[in-house]
Amino acid sequence: MTEIIVVRHGETLWHKENRYAGRSDVALTERGEEQAAELAGWAEGAGLAAVHCSTLSRAVITARTVGARTGLTPVVDARLLELDFGDCDGMTASEMPADVRERFEADPVANHLPGGEHPEAAAKRFLEGLTAAVKENGRVLVVAHSTALRLALCEVLGIPLARYRTAFPVIENCRGARLRVRGGEFSLLSLNERLAA
Repeated sequence: MTEIIVVRHGETLWHKENRYAGRSDVALTERGEEQAAELAGWAEGAGLAAVHCSTLSRAVITARTVGARTGLTPVVDARLLELDFGDCDGMTASEMPADVRERFEADPVANHLPGGEHPEAAAKRFLEGLTAAVKENGRVLVVAHSTALRLALCEVLGIPLARYRTAFPVIENCRGARLRVRGGEFSLLSLNERLAA
């Protein structure tokens, strides 16, 4: 059995402003660095076997902060990247064209953001990254991103992908999902759990 704790990276400048941050490499805020340090404090006594993260610096920095306290070198995996928000990357909801926003809110999969990655492809890609992390055996920390995680949760729990925004409205920074993996089946043990020493 493997336990995977998938967390969203620390707060970034864009998240503080509620901007869509997909593939843009956005720096952590001071609060984001503090959140990463709190996560590292928890990780030090958590008995982790491995740490995996996406290639974006906000995830890498968060994971390296954990690695510095645990002695684990993060495995950087592009499959754990955030959903690409295309033409709307960097925008707030109010800055998006009204018709695009309206269709996206009605069905974020069928009407995914223009120029962006299809959510079905993102869920498949992200799950491939989680499956690679499962092979570590033991307890594994994965530092990734909110939307990709919500899509993957829908996929493994049998929830229609179009409901990812309503089924899981918020993944907080340096919090996420604790998953048990047994025989290739994922079970959700907790969501948005505070991980602190």
